[in-house]
Amino acid sequence: MAFGAFSGSATAAIEPADRRRSPVAFFLLLPGILYLGLFFLAPLFSLVLTSFQEPVEFGDIGQYQTAFKWENYVIVLQDYWPHIVRSFAFAAAATFFALLFSFPIAYFIGVTLRRFPLLQALALTLVIAPFFISFLLRTLAWKQLLSDESWLVTTLSSLQILPDGAQVTGTAFSVIFGLTYNFIPFMTLPIYTSLEKLDLRYVEAGGDLYARPSSTFFRVTVPLAAPGIISGMLLTFIPAAGDYINASLQFLGSSQTAMIGNAIEANFLVLQNYPVAAALSLILMAAILVIVSIYVKKSGTEDLI
Repeated sequence: MAFGAFSGSATAAIEPADRRRSPVAFFLLLPGILYLGLFFLAPLFSLVLTSFQEPVEFGDIGQYQTAFKWENYVIVLQDYWPHIVRSFAFAAAATFFALLFSFPIAYFIGVTLRRFPLLQALALTLVIAPFFISFLLRTLAWKQLLSDESWLVTTLSSLQILPDGAQVTGTAFSVIFGLTYNFIPFMTLPIYTSLEKLDLRYVEAGGDLYARPSSTFFRVTVPLAAPGIISGMLLTFIPAAGDYINASLQFLGSSQTAMIGNAIEANFLVLQNYPVAAALSLILMAAILVIVSIYVKKSGTEDLI
């Protein structure tokens, strides 16, 4: 009885404190809510309204008025479906190749160099070093290296690795290569974070149970590194699908490799067709959201969304 009375009084004493803390929590969250509403929800709402606009009759180029012209989305899907398909195909290929290159790098840094902290820190610094150089400069440098007259292409041609007169830039290969190179750090760092926390006793237990190294790798190491792999693939696929630099004419692409980002750039900056650019942007956002949601759900890591 005494314990029940004490617990009841304690609960009654705690409840007013909770009520007093709730306004404090709200005011602490208020700056984040305002920031989200001002810099995300408001531009998104404006983008939706722009996507339904129609040209002003007898107006100049770039003049549009508020309307509900849903046909803009039909026009976009009819005219730019190759760009949409190409964007996701390039992004998927770049994500796959980035994973192939990044996992050995992350494993070497996070597991092999674990006993050598200085070398591990140096190797990790080398991974993030490209972030200190402009994205544009890195891509432009590869354009010079992959040009027809560059020493790299001429050497590969002389070794019969490339056919004589083969053009590398302006092809799907060069665009996927550029995407893979530029987003490798985004893949490597999350995988390294997971592997750095890997308990090596699990790997040793696999060997003690007479499992082959390949079986231990695929049944122990890869599953334990799955959160980093999933995060790295998302961090690579999402920006790669919307990238417009690597596939542009000024860098590694051509008119035959244009992605949806290039179509958005052209309609917004050159053609001043703002409704089409807005509709393309919303289609890209919706498609990425659907693909990522399905992928995360199928991989069993819904907590990453």
